[in-house]
Amino acid sequence: MPIVIGFMFTGIVVGYLLRDISFLKNTEKTITCTVLLLLFIIGISIGSNKSVINNLPHFGWQAGILAVLSTCGSIFASWMVLKLFFQKGGKS
Repeated sequence: MPIVIGFMFTGIVVGYLLRDISFLKNTEKTITCTVLLLLFIIGISIGSNKSVINNLPHFGWQAGILAVLSTCGSIFASWMVLKLFFQKGGKS
C-alpha cells in the first residue's frame, strides 16, 4: 500500500509541475477510458476466481449493503460540499 500511495503522490507532484503543458490538459477522456478498462479487468479477475464466486451467497448481501451505504454517504458528502463551499449567497 505505501508503494501505491507513493505513486499517487508522485503523480500529483509531476502533474502539478507539468500543469501548463497542453498535452496534459487533454487527458480527461483517456483517464476515463483507462479507469473503465481497469474496472473491467478487475471484474474479469473476480469472475474467474472460483473461491469468490462460490462464497458470493455468504458475503454478497454484506457487500451490497456496504456499496449502497458508501454511495449514499458519498452523495451526501458531495451535496454538503456543494452547499457549503460552492453556492453563493447562502440560498440554493
